[in-house]
Amino acid sequence: MKFSGNNPSGCNCLALRQAARRVTQVYDVFLAPSGLRATQYSILARLKRRGPMTINALAGELVMDRTTLGRNILPLRRDGLIAVVKGSADRRSRQVRLTPAGAARVGEALVGWRQAQARFERTFGAARAKALRTLAQDVTLSDLVADLAVRASA
Repeated sequence: MKFSGNNPSGCNCLALRQAARRVTQVYDVFLAPSGLRATQYSILARLKRRGPMTINALAGELVMDRTTLGRNILPLRRDGLIAVVKGSADRRSRQVRLTPAGAARVGEALVGWRQAQARFERTFGAARAKALRTLAQDVTLSDLVADLAVRASA
C-alpha cells in the first residue's frame, strides 16, 4: 500500500498500536488467573531471564520510558514480587530484582502466557506469527529513531 498523507488507515503507527492493544487484551485474559497483566508479566519474565538490572537498563530492554516503567513496577513492588535496591556497582543507581514470590508468580503465569501464545498462533499461523515477531524485532532494533534525535538537535 502506498502511503497517503490524508489516509489514517495507511498510518503505520496507528495500525501497530491497535494491533498491540488487541494482542495485549488477549494476553491479559489468559494471564488474569495469575493476577498479572501482560506488561507486568513482561517485566517479571525479563528479570527472571536476565537477573537484577538497573531501572534504566530494564526500561531500555523493554523499550519503555523510565517514567512508565516506574508506574508499572509500583504494584509489583507493593505485592512483593520485585525489590528495588541500591545498585551494587553504583550506590546512587537503583536496581530492580525479582523476589522469590515474583519468581513463583512468573512460573504460575507461564501457563497463561503459553495459552495466549498458542491462541495467537492458531489464529494467524506459526509462520505468520514468526514473521510478525521478526518484523517487530527489526523495527525495535532499527535506527529509525536515531536520525530523529539528530534532526531535533539541529
